[in-house]
Amino acid sequence: MADDRMKDINWRISKDGVGADTIDHCLLAVLMDLRDELKKLNELLHCNKFLSIPKKLSRIAYNTTKKRRK
Repeated sequence: MADDRMKDINWRISKDGVGADTIDHCLLAVLMDLRDELKKLNELLHCNKFLSIPKKLSRIAYNTTKKRRK
């Protein structure tokens, strides 16, 4: 199936409707673009390297704190 969503296009909408895209078509295409971007973000946020950042930061904080004097 061909991808006819016209991704990342600067939309041209005219008031008289001649030679321009319809508002409904533009809104639907923009929503589909947003969905694609959210899917990419979701993939990145579930990456093992990203998820291990808090643990590494905690280890760095623990290793760099000064020891208490007795």
